[in-house]
Amino acid sequence: MSKNQANRNKSYEKYVNSKVPKPNILKNCLWAFFVGGIICTIGQVVHNLIESIYKYTHLDTSNITTLVMIFLGAFLTGIGVYDIIGKKAGAGSLIPITGFANSIVAPAMEFKREGYVMGVAAKMFSLAGPVLVYGISTSVIIGILYYIF
Repeated sequence: MSKNQANRNKSYEKYVNSKVPKPNILKNCLWAFFVGGIICTIGQVVHNLIESIYKYTHLDTSNITTLVMIFLGAFLTGIGVYDIIGKKAGAGSLIPITGFANSIVAPAMEFKREGYVMGVAAKMFSLAGPVLVYGISTSVIIGILYYIF
């Protein structure tokens, strides 16, 4: 690359950086904090209601709450609401368990037009699949090491 070309590249990079909008980090952090907190608060309300109404054990109530929150995340993704929440809240919508449901349902919805077998079923775990594989593999390795040592 010639010196002239390198100078043009630097000049263009400087120009692009001047035009790219700067993110408001504080505002984004606050949105993530509040939306993540609201999702977790909804989960706690669901947990408290199930525990008080049905008198299940704490463990059973926690399992049911997890299922309800996954269902809500998947349902809101299916009707397009969770994407709107995610655009505004960023990581605040990804951290809770509803974000996991979103990561499973969103690719499936994207490929829905290709049919239920080759589209929805085949693409459902395209994003969450690697996370599950590496997460489960890591937990097995740690479990074996814990058992040995």
